[in-house]
Amino acid sequence: MTKPLLHLVFGGTVEDPQTVDYTDCEDLDIVGIFPNYAQALAAWRAASQAHVDDATCKYVIVHLHRLMVPNDD
Repeated sequence: MTKPLLHLVFGGTVEDPQTVDYTDCEDLDIVGIFPNYAQALAAWRAASQAHVDDATCKYVIVHLHRLMVPNDD
């Protein structure tokens, strides 16, 4: 069994779509935490597609496993 590599998917309204400066951190949409990148990517795509008409809404994938053990190769 392989070690899960946790990924967080969330999004919200940004000031500029070229950045990740969210306007209201209390109103973020937390999609979930996923055990691998493939599942996180599928969730990110679904959430992003659901808001495709809103140019100020941005979803991201955060590699939690890299934050938890930053020097782990």
